[in-house]
Amino acid sequence: MKRLNSMKSVIKILVVGIVVASSLALSTKKDPPYKNPKLPVQERVKDLMSRMSLEDKFWQMFMIPGDLSIGKDKLKHGIFGFQISSKGKNDNAAEQIMDYGSTGTAQKMAEEINELQKYFLEETPLGIPIIPFNEALHGLARDGATTYPQAIALAATWDTTLVGNVAKAISKETKTRGIRQILSPVLNIARDVRWGRTEETYGEDPYLTTQMAVSYISQFEKEGVVTSPKHFVANVGDGGRDSYPIHFNERLLEEVYFPAFKAVFQKAGARSVMTSYNSLDGTPCTSNEWLLTKKLKEEWGFKGFVISDAGAVGGANVLHFTAANYAEATEDAVEAGLDVLFQTNYNHYPLFWEAYEKGLVDIKAIDEAVRRILTIKFELGLFENPYVDAKEAALWNGHQTHRELARVAAAKSMVLLKNENKILPLNQSITKMALIGYDAKAARLGGYSGPGNNVVSMLDGVSNKIGKENIIYALGVAFKEENYQVVASSFLSTMQDGKRFEGLKGDYFDNIKLSGQPKVERIDKQLQFGWTLFSPDESLPYDWFSARWTGKLKAPKSGVFNIGIEGNDGYRMYLDGKLLIDNWQKQSYNTILKAFSFEADKEYDIKIEFFESAGNAKFKLVWDATHQNEWEQQIAEAVEAAKKSDVAVVVAGIHEGEFQDRALLSLPGHQEALIKAVAKTGKPTVVVLVGGSAITMANWINDVDGIIMAWYSGENGGNGFADVLFGDENPAGRLPITFPVDAAQCPLYYNHKPTGRGDNYHNLTGQPLFPFGYGLSYTSFEYSNLEFSKNNINPNEITTVSFTVKNTGSVDGDEVVQLYIRDELASVSRPIKELKGFQRIALKAGETKKLSFQLGTEELSMLDKDLKKLVEAGDFRIMIGASSKDIRLRGILNVK
Repeated sequence: MKRLNSMKSVIKILVVGIVVASSLALSTKKDPPYKNPKLPVQERVKDLMSRMSLEDKFWQMFMIPGDLSIGKDKLKHGIFGFQISSKGKNDNAAEQIMDYGSTGTAQKMAEEINELQKYFLEETPLGIPIIPFNEALHGLARDGATTYPQAIALAATWDTTLVGNVAKAISKETKTRGIRQILSPVLNIARDVRWGRTEETYGEDPYLTTQMAVSYISQFEKEGVVTSPKHFVANVGDGGRDSYPIHFNERLLEEVYFPAFKAVFQKAGARSVMTSYNSLDGTPCTSNEWLLTKKLKEEWGFKGFVISDAGAVGGANVLHFTAANYAEATEDAVEAGLDVLFQTNYNHYPLFWEAYEKGLVDIKAIDEAVRRILTIKFELGLFENPYVDAKEAALWNGHQTHRELARVAAAKSMVLLKNENKILPLNQSITKMALIGYDAKAARLGGYSGPGNNVVSMLDGVSNKIGKENIIYALGVAFKEENYQVVASSFLSTMQDGKRFEGLKGDYFDNIKLSGQPKVERIDKQLQFGWTLFSPDESLPYDWFSARWTGKLKAPKSGVFNIGIEGNDGYRMYLDGKLLIDNWQKQSYNTILKAFSFEADKEYDIKIEFFESAGNAKFKLVWDATHQNEWEQQIAEAVEAAKKSDVAVVVAGIHEGEFQDRALLSLPGHQEALIKAVAKTGKPTVVVLVGGSAITMANWINDVDGIIMAWYSGENGGNGFADVLFGDENPAGRLPITFPVDAAQCPLYYNHKPTGRGDNYHNLTGQPLFPFGYGLSYTSFEYSNLEFSKNNINPNEITTVSFTVKNTGSVDGDEVVQLYIRDELASVSRPIKELKGFQRIALKAGETKKLSFQLGTEELSMLDKDLKKLVEAGDFRIMIGASSKDIRLRGILNVK
């Protein structure tokens, strides 16, 4: 009995123990501190990092395009974030295909991002949410989103309130999808308009760029969307070439290239920044410790995270040759202050993980980067609620109010460059109008654009205004048209094993003499190659190979046509068994064409040989057999359209973009010939220019009556253009860049320092065609009554500059009033003129307004010989005007 009671006691104790143990287990199962939203962010970050493995930390520093389709098993350690590309039908517009092959809807994307966040919060061990990111330069670059005028066009409005409203609308469309970071905007200073990415910038001036950037970025950051201004610090070098090395001293950086970046970090709250591809004084910007750590993080106090441009970290070893391999490049970048590695593919991660795995990267640098990243993830509230209402995304993306704003922005951005005999605005009761040009119908939106919603072309806009029946449309000539084209694969063939294949057989050798056995054998459908960074095959050196192509060429028709090669020297071409072109000497990049008599449908033996001993190879087989002299017929048709009309409007455009810099600034193809032929009819002729940078026009400017710079005007740009063309909107856009007379003047910008002598050439002026800040109106304005609240101030005082502006014309209109200063005598050379204020104002016909600007330490300060910021005593010339050249009022302000 005693034994039985003893056993019962033991069992009782065991049961009680189990219950207590279970209770203790339940009590310890509570959420860790980092999941407690009531704790300070830094405490939560510290707790989370204490629980993270090295792999966990690495993946928080890795961002890519993608989603769960890469496999959940690969994402157990989490990831910084994804660039999402949803697929489906667009709810807000007709289904459209994006440049990079995705279609989608705002709602679908929001649902996908919610699903992603749910996975990372609930199914990964640490539950760290992602930052979904995307591009939003002038509208979210996805289906269903509203596309506004390009960035350079927004700058041309000189209207910070409007730009802020555009940014607010874009941020609404962005955040409602669940996207919490944008890789925008571009704050690089466009001092050389040959640069293909000028369109993405806010122009050549640090002050204008700063004001636009602060207005744009503030709206996103207020909405809880992280901005990543780029490319830190200058992404264009000699010759206006993208990502060329720069060698700027600290003074130039501080005076011109830093101000906008510094302002958006300190005034607009930008929480990220993207580095540039190029090197600064010999060190890649992605691994430049002086730039990323000493200047950005320590001196400026930047608290956010630094991301690389896509694939840029590897540039240290494959482009700049400052690192032996990817692991070393990773070590250099992270220890210099880079926080996030932006790559284009998940499968690239081993290249960078190696540096972490082998302990090459200082753990303190890793922890500092992860701390910055997690801090912002906590600040964004992603750990508590990363989800969005997908229906809100469907509601706001492409919203009618946003579409109307896009129309207003388009009209306000357009710059009237010439208006001879007041040809503009056109009368809406016009009987017949010839509208000519590829771009009148194409409605190009510019770089880093989504497809837009129901995009309105200029032809659509004018038709909406005056009726399609009153328009004679002629295609004119294509803006990219050339005298020859790449030979299409349908005209090339190769026989192998008794089978016919489209294209030519390519034999590639790992030497420059076509000797030995080929290392690579394949069929190349076309000869159109750009081996700028890599070789034709990974088994070949990029700067030491040769190739031979053989097969048949079929003629599309009978006649004498030109055929040849466009590309790097070092080639020979045989046609019909004869050596047609012999250019075996390495020297340059050439286009050589030879006339050859073809018979329709006859096949000719063709053999082409090429060698490359220096790298950066480009190579094309071209001819004019498929479109010879088409442009002459197209111009003839345009001329006929003009003859039948009361007025001719010719729309012409340029080709540009990322890695698409322009050596020549004239209109490409045969567009200048088109303009001159139309103008020669004697009909009033207006030229409308589509593009994002300066265009030279010496060959035709005096032949036409009117010129409008329309930029890339967005999805509703056609209606905005028609409003300007017919006078419903009075144009008041002003140039944010200088238009040179000739490309030979570049780089050309208004705020240069005194030359020490003169700035003219003996055979060309040093003056611009159209200066910075320039733009005409359908009315006129008079400036008067310049006054200072104080003419003499101390260095820390403020004075108010006031004056009056009157609309002296007969129609209402906007004027952009610009304030420039010049330090008359300084301890170091100062710019001949600097923009320090502007206002876009609306004045009714006959109306007068009194305006004022304040000038103080911020506007009058400079860097002395020791780069110390101060206001020096002396006289400052204060200039008020309608452009950097058109100064209407001036006075002297004395600083004691």
